[in-house]
Amino acid sequence: MAWIILAVLALGVLFVIGIYNSLVRLRVQSENAWSDIDVQLKRRHDLVPNLVETVKGYAGHEKQTLEAVIEARNRAISATTPSTKAEAEGILAQSLKSLFALAESYPQLRAVESFSQLQSSLSQIEEAVQNARRYYNAVVRDLNTKIQEFPSNLIANFFNFKLREFFELPNTAERTVPQVNFGQTR
Repeated sequence: MAWIILAVLALGVLFVIGIYNSLVRLRVQSENAWSDIDVQLKRRHDLVPNLVETVKGYAGHEKQTLEAVIEARNRAISATTPSTKAEAEGILAQSLKSLFALAESYPQLRAVESFSQLQSSLSQIEEAVQNARRYYNAVVRDLNTKIQEFPSNLIANFFNFKLREFFELPNTAERTVPQVNFGQTR
């Protein structure tokens, strides 16, 4: 009888360890995925001043638009949580759209190779952000599900695992990558 009790206790301990380890693994994956998003957003933030300087050379008198882009970039850099970062990144995306719309008014700017390269780099970074965000949200979904499911919720509550926020843009209008085609007239 003592062996049976010991075996049941051992299985119970192994069960708790297994669930705890899976929660830790998901938490670490979500932190790593958030780090990937952060890296891509930093690449984007580093690109913005170059874009502004390039446009400033041709459209320096459009000071309000250029300042709005820099202000949005600074706000995005200082945001920390997924929800505040998502909101700030949405504002930055809108200001970049304004910058590209402004650039369309200047044919000599559209012909500048460095501007085209910067615009292409931004599109690549936007795609990388989207992929990183998709992965992060999938890992957060798995972690949050595990935290809320029975019996893993008992272990998650005991060890103080917290639900994580998803990284989502505030509205669907901001979910699209800015697309600007300088090669064709409409």
